[in-house]
Amino acid sequence: MGDALGDHLLRFAGFELDPQRAELRGADGASIKLRPKTFEMLRFFAASGGRVLTKQELMEAVWPNVHVGEDSLFQCIRELRTALGDERRQLIKLASGGGYLLATEVTAQSEAPPLAQAVEAAPAAPTEGVSLQARSQRFIFGFSRRAMAAAVAGLGVIVISLAVAAPVLKPDLLFTRTPPRLVVMPIVDASNDPRGAVMAEEVTGRLTDGFAKIQNISVVAPRSPALASVERTSSPATSPDYEIRGELQHSDQSWTLRARIIKAGTGEVQSVVAASVNADEADAQLAQSRLVAGVGHVLARRLNEILEPSKSSSASRTSSAGGDKVAVEQALASINQTTRERFGAAQAMLQKALIDDPDNLDIAVALASLQMRGIQMVWFSPEEAVTVEARANATLEQALRSKPNSIPVLEATCRFLSATNHFVESLVTCAKALSFDPWNGSALYLIGLGQIYLGRFDDALATFRQADRYDTPPASRWTWLLGAGFANVLMGRDEEALPWLQRSIAITPATGRSHLLLAAAYQRSGHLEEARAAIAEGLRLRPGTTRLNVSSPMKNASPVCIAAWERVVQAEVDAGLPER
Repeated sequence: MGDALGDHLLRFAGFELDPQRAELRGADGASIKLRPKTFEMLRFFAASGGRVLTKQELMEAVWPNVHVGEDSLFQCIRELRTALGDERRQLIKLASGGGYLLATEVTAQSEAPPLAQAVEAAPAAPTEGVSLQARSQRFIFGFSRRAMAAAVAGLGVIVISLAVAAPVLKPDLLFTRTPPRLVVMPIVDASNDPRGAVMAEEVTGRLTDGFAKIQNISVVAPRSPALASVERTSSPATSPDYEIRGELQHSDQSWTLRARIIKAGTGEVQSVVAASVNADEADAQLAQSRLVAGVGHVLARRLNEILEPSKSSSASRTSSAGGDKVAVEQALASINQTTRERFGAAQAMLQKALIDDPDNLDIAVALASLQMRGIQMVWFSPEEAVTVEARANATLEQALRSKPNSIPVLEATCRFLSATNHFVESLVTCAKALSFDPWNGSALYLIGLGQIYLGRFDDALATFRQADRYDTPPASRWTWLLGAGFANVLMGRDEEALPWLQRSIAITPATGRSHLLLAAAYQRSGHLEEARAAIAEGLRLRPGTTRLNVSSPMKNASPVCIAAWERVVQAEVDAGLPER
């Protein structure tokens, strides 16, 4: 950024900012991880000499030559305040003219500590195969209690959860090579509709903003065709590695966005996707969000596959890639389904595939993720669950070391931590997954679930609502609908909970838990006959359920959550749930 302080170690308000290591440290010397853009913004603040920085200055400094909306700026400000414990907004202040300033003295040290010292001080990765239960409670998947405390302090709406990244996950704050460059070309309006040009422009901006949040790529502004041709021939280092191109179409029934990711150097199409929304959707912003999320989610995952390739042997991957891909995709499609039959079939398919290719980490991770769903649904006996958890723990630790930025690995780890009641750790891991796929509804759902068990019901509801606005992947839709209903019930907003729960059950009616929760909402809102019917259906689907076993495990849950859940269970008992 060319500031006068260069790469000097900067100190302010008990914090140390180390530009050479791209690291923020607290008063106790513990590293506070930030996304690259958030770190760059803090560095710009620290080098500003205490002057007010306008929004335009901040955006131009942090996102040079990239079109971003103010929401990206506000996200970084929120993340900084969370990381600095600045809930009262005394460090990063909003100035009267609309800009921001770092309201504290900054001092510079001539030489930062060498990077080697940090490497020596870093905690060693846990030994492969050691079970979660047998390990020291100081670290869970490499998360220190100190880091977890920092994460809890920063929990708020979902964008705030993105502020902290776990040490073991090693966010790529220091690139050993230039990150791949991606450009989102203007979406072509092929709609023949007066609204099409505006819609295409908004979709282009939202796609650009979304991909700019992905931490291991660099988003660049599009060039004119003539200039782009000159750049490719005269300065390949400045031309993009990948392009996203698309067209917006309109029919009587729908708006459809078709998009593809292209390898710029060769023109090779890497992935093609289409997303549609109802043409009668009155909320234009919702329609734009869902179009962008529908294509962005798929393209972000494909980009992640390209940048995080499997490290299995090429011979093994070549010989079995087709079958492996089918097995993994079918199994993952079953994770959010709630029938034991589908779960059993998917598990058997993956187990067979793993026997055929025992070194295939992708299959092992998919199996671990699927089995965590089985634990959440109580489809394993207590003895089986212990064995499954230990095996999944070992698999995921190995996977995190091998592919720390892989979305499927992060999702599986997030689900593992949620299923084993390590909610804070799950929040951090899910936030990491979102930093590679900002439209990941499954990660948002698991974050919302963690927020519920930590007693942050308002935050959870906001997270579930955000997942509903994105609606990706659609197979998971019932989960965040159920989550929104769950959050409302826990807050005593039973009438507001009813439509969320009813929509969830309409999509996936086979889970008895949803009906039992619906019964509580009906009971407390005075719909007694409907409450009894919902309890009856819940007991039909989950025979043997009583007051004693209806609750999910509450280990590590906050007292606020436990107390609210007890009130819900009492309402279920009042509606007809057996005591024993």
